[in-house]
Amino acid sequence: MDFHQQLLKPGNVLVADGAMGTMLFKAGLKSGECPELLNLEKPEIPADVARQYFKAGSDIIFTNTFGASPAKLADFGLADKAAKINSEAVRLVRKVVGEKAFIAGSCGPSGKMLQPYGEFEPNELFSSFKIQAEALINAGADIICIETMSDIQEALLALKATRSISASFPVMVTLTYDKTARGFYTYMGIDIDSTIKKLENEGVDVIGSNCGNGFENMVEIAKQFKKLTSIPLLIQANAGQPRLTVDELVYDETPDYFAENARKLIDLGVSIIGGCCGTTPAHISAIRQVIDTYQLTGKT
Repeated sequence: MDFHQQLLKPGNVLVADGAMGTMLFKAGLKSGECPELLNLEKPEIPADVARQYFKAGSDIIFTNTFGASPAKLADFGLADKAAKINSEAVRLVRKVVGEKAFIAGSCGPSGKMLQPYGEFEPNELFSSFKIQAEALINAGADIICIETMSDIQEALLALKATRSISASFPVMVTLTYDKTARGFYTYMGIDIDSTIKKLENEGVDVIGSNCGNGFENMVEIAKQFKKLTSIPLLIQANAGQPRLTVDELVYDETPDYFAENARKLIDLGVSIIGGCCGTTPAHISAIRQVIDTYQLTGKT
């Protein structure tokens, strides 16, 4: 399969997967542990997450590498294992999906603040993201997804790092926005229009938003993106805002609710639809059913 061909095929809508962290915690990951270390120490767990999302109908499966840049892994004393952690993550997913789904190498925020707000220099983060992206690409990932970003400068560094390895490799970038009285902004003060202008200049293949919002806000975010750009759009909503119970976070948006709103995203022309925090294979299966109906009948 060729990702660009599938992405640009008229009337085609791809299904991404859902939450990784939610599924890992259900499988026994403890708060404070490094999720990405499971790729080496308990590979059957991330492999099973990939298997469940693949069976639910995902066209794109994300690797368990959200925090696997050397800069982020340094928080756990694991920076020197970055290449191996990323490579193994791709290998685990490929063993599950073969060539029947695309593998997206997940690159999340470093958790470090760039100068002048923090101590990290841009070239340090560039080098960190380059090590991660190179390991993911060399291991056979089909796409790099730079996701859940709030600082557009960090997102651009990750994009440029990937482009320094390959000028044509498919790259998706998503930011996380908060709804304010002035509109949607990241916590670093970046609005949707600024996001689009900066990323368009760097030749991103897919743009969009994930995390931070339930589906109602994500539909509004998608509308704004579609007014401002023709770049293919990726939307991955949370299953609502989390509620803390005695021993766990609970998300209230059901698979049926996701299916209802997936129809709205299809009507808007969104190219890739998936889920983020709190979503499960049941949510992805609901999206899959809506998209299958649309592609068979042309109706949502």
